[in-house]
Amino acid sequence: MMDAPEPLIGDLLSWLRSGPRPYTEVMDAWRTSCPKLPIWEDAVDTGLIERRKDVVFITKAGKDWLSARQR
Repeated sequence: MMDAPEPLIGDLLSWLRSGPRPYTEVMDAWRTSCPKLPIWEDAVDTGLIERRKDVVFITKAGKDWLSARQR
């Protein structure tokens, strides 16, 4: 279950769909200290994005999540 609003998760996934981004860039843009908006945490916990070393990728599950909501 995600606590972050779906539109924000969608924005993060759309942003990553254009290609992998450096972890520091993703953290600068998407990490929040607000416990009511855990966008990064929810996307990682639900398998929608993945960090490999210092790069963040959208996963197949993330692409499928976006596709399902764009219909």
